[in-house]
Amino acid sequence: MGRIVVTEFITLDGVVEDPGGEGFERGGWAFQFERGEDGDKFKLDETLASDALLLGRTTYEGFARAWPSREGEFADLFNGLPKYVVSSTLTDPEWANSTVIGIDDLAGLKERHERDIVVHGSITLARELLDRGLVDELRLMLYPVVLGAGKRLFGETGAPVKLELVELRPAGPDGIVILIYRPV
Repeated sequence: MGRIVVTEFITLDGVVEDPGGEGFERGGWAFQFERGEDGDKFKLDETLASDALLLGRTTYEGFARAWPSREGEFADLFNGLPKYVVSSTLTDPEWANSTVIGIDDLAGLKERHERDIVVHGSITLARELLDRGLVDELRLMLYPVVLGAGKRLFGETGAPVKLELVELRPAGPDGIVILIYRPV
């Protein structure tokens, strides 16, 4: 049975919004840092261990604009994976191997895959998955910056979520840290 893994680029003050710089006033913050070979290997290994992507509509649309035109091992993997988009408004996804599903279809997703189903970004979806107890692992690539504004991963929750630290490791020369948690 597959696992749902949420992976986020996150700032010290918990902001996950627009690490790549696609519209948020303070966006692009992740590209101000060098995550180095270790950080790049972590993201590649994460994708190599994936059976599918699970994305919210906004993240899906950004990825669908960017990834199909990219080349290389990571891009080939990303583009070839099955993609599930949780949306009530998207009807005709154009990115290869994409399927629109509803929020209530999430539980059965694990049974259809053997390996990880990875959620990149997708703040609203990630929060909903945590609230529903569907996250098997939470991977945070913590960047040493405080933005002071922006959407945060953790806000009001339906119930407290206790996490157990599974792994902590540095990534790159600029002080980025990888934190891996499992809900307990």
